[in-house]
Amino acid sequence: MPRLSVIVPVFKVQGYLRECMDSVLGQSFRDLEVIAVDDCSPDGSGRILDEYAARDDRVTVLHLPENVGLGRARNAGVEHATGDYLLFLDSDDSYSDGALDAIVRQLDACGEPDVLVFDHVRHYWWNGVRESIFGDLLASTGTRAESVFENPELLRLFAVAWNKAYRREFYQEHELSFEPGLYEDAPLAYEAMISAETIGCLSRPCVIYRQRPQGAITRSPGKKHFDIFPQYESLFAFIDKRPHLDSLRPLLFERMISHYGFCIQRPDRVHPHDRRKYFRIAARHYRRYRPDGFTPPSGRAGLPFRLMAARSYLGFALLETAKQARRSLRKQARKVKHGLGRAVYKAYYAFQRKLPLDEKLVVYSAYWDRGVSCNPAAIQRKAAELAPDLKAVWVVRPSAAADLPKGTDYVLPRSPRYWRTMARAKYLVNNVNFPDFVEKRAGQIHLQTHHGTPLKSMGLDQQQFPAAGMSFRALLRRAARWDYSVSANPHSTEVWDRVYPCPYEHLETGYPRNDVYATATEEDVLEIRSKLGIAPDKIALLYAPTMRDYRKGFVPQLDLERVSRELGDKYVLLVRTHYFYGANQALSELQERGVLRDVSRYPSIEELNLASDAIITDYSSVMFDYAVLDRPIVSYVPDWEAYRASRGTYFDLVSGRKGETPGAVARSEDELIETFTSGAWDSPRTTELRAAFRERFCPYDDGHAAERVVRRVFLREGESALPQVVPVAERQPAKPPRLAEPPPESSKVRVPSVT
Repeated sequence: MPRLSVIVPVFKVQGYLRECMDSVLGQSFRDLEVIAVDDCSPDGSGRILDEYAARDDRVTVLHLPENVGLGRARNAGVEHATGDYLLFLDSDDSYSDGALDAIVRQLDACGEPDVLVFDHVRHYWWNGVRESIFGDLLASTGTRAESVFENPELLRLFAVAWNKAYRREFYQEHELSFEPGLYEDAPLAYEAMISAETIGCLSRPCVIYRQRPQGAITRSPGKKHFDIFPQYESLFAFIDKRPHLDSLRPLLFERMISHYGFCIQRPDRVHPHDRRKYFRIAARHYRRYRPDGFTPPSGRAGLPFRLMAARSYLGFALLETAKQARRSLRKQARKVKHGLGRAVYKAYYAFQRKLPLDEKLVVYSAYWDRGVSCNPAAIQRKAAELAPDLKAVWVVRPSAAADLPKGTDYVLPRSPRYWRTMARAKYLVNNVNFPDFVEKRAGQIHLQTHHGTPLKSMGLDQQQFPAAGMSFRALLRRAARWDYSVSANPHSTEVWDRVYPCPYEHLETGYPRNDVYATATEEDVLEIRSKLGIAPDKIALLYAPTMRDYRKGFVPQLDLERVSRELGDKYVLLVRTHYFYGANQALSELQERGVLRDVSRYPSIEELNLASDAIITDYSSVMFDYAVLDRPIVSYVPDWEAYRASRGTYFDLVSGRKGETPGAVARSEDELIETFTSGAWDSPRTTELRAAFRERFCPYDDGHAAERVVRRVFLREGESALPQVVPVAERQPAKPPRLAEPPPESSKVRVPSVT
């Protein structure tokens, strides 16, 4: 029988779940079991839990057949627990290092108390950490174990389930359980505390209590916050059946009314139009449960008590109005200070937003208005096929307008037609974010396609790296506009869920831009090669490095002339720099001398991938796309440690482990040359690594991603109407050029060029 049972209820937390589970299973204290309860979570949480259970026999996973809510999910976990003590951990929170060892030591020191209360810290999305206000009270008891009759102040501790360890026999003896609904922690926490004969305390912060900007149910307004009333009714019914608890009524009553007062003043809890009703119920509870002789707290803390006692909602409303007036004055002062306004375009834009939406208008943009490309372009092509009544307009910067495909309808940023289009379009599609000044109006749908699977840290995860100078509040405001987020694989879904914590729907469809790798024919591949001037007998190597945050401009990490010379005439080197970089004079000179082909300005990376026999890259997300083709990938990473330190990565690209390393790895120029001259770039070992990499990162890229997106977003079709995913093993991506054979002249069929 384990010493501890840690019960983890799980629902829609795939972005945080691994951190939570790792914090438990990675503890130095090992004598524990984890009961993870999948509360019929619709995301990938259940799959993640099964992964942990397969790796660690201390993990038991319960998959509930229907969603029952946090309280009942915890109850289900308790039924399967066998440990001496029960602990509850919410699945977006985590334990600090050494927490469980410290808890067990304090349990021993306190003589096996019925309940042990331990401290926590709040961890905010901007990486701020705030200590709790309970440290001194927790520290004051030392190793004494007391009841609340001996120390009533213990009832002022945070009334939640997850900051306590409960002796299991005590928990069962008193038939403790969670009530359904929101605020389910409060009655159980109080019932456990007032029933316990011995309560120990530990001032060490053991739980890292995550404060999400959005998404937590207690921080979104709605009728659900009225659940607090039956929860306290349950608590006082518990006391009514136990007359020996009467002396605790005044303090519990004070805690209840303080809780009501806290909630009603928070717009993220009780919506303003629900406040009158909420106040009236709270006032009824005040009269119903007020103990004889109760005296409200003095000063501002007592205001909610006095207003509820007088049943004066008018007084409460006037108080709130005064607070709002002060906040409004401060906000206006900030606006004046920062010179906000931009009156002309704002007025025109605001006027256009009052006009009806054009239900058939779709706005597309890619790479900060750089042209028609990437996932938005693939979605537009498929929409033209499946929803031809939709009108497509691209936002394109002036410098890119001349290179647009023939017939493209476009607007220039900040032009009058731009404001009109942005205000009236039903759909807005982008692979980055639209500018901050774009306001989402009611009825508009924002589709975020992203433009790569994340190896490097993204979103809020960038805060500990040099990107911390950016405004993460503005980043979250932009992400809050999304209705849908396209995901190429479960790894991406987990990352997006955590680093952009906003209420959008994940579309695990695969990347639309990768459809072409499944649909392109041998003829298409050879035609692209011919267009690029690559002879049929050459092995084309595409060198496509990414940008470095710590370096300005494109600086080759290798001597391209030497590499070309050492590899010989058998190979042709195609070099594509990151789109952030402009023209490079050194590359132009090498091209003029016939050393390489500079394809940095070639309009389609997809065509370059199809035309090449292998790719040399580093940390670029192109590796994940290239894996769809099932062609050799060589990772040239001479600055791996520097890159990882400056930007952060989600897995070890150079580990050589399956699912992390996509093929051969070269850490120096000499190693890179040897990789090709020895044939190691295309070997049984690299084939094996690539297969595992494809399974992990290309599970949905079967040629039907764009169709799934169009049907789900534009045609509003359900999951059952979307194309079923073709298993990776059954796919037939376009053959590499060295294996392609031109079809007979009579069978040639023209296909549109990839853009």
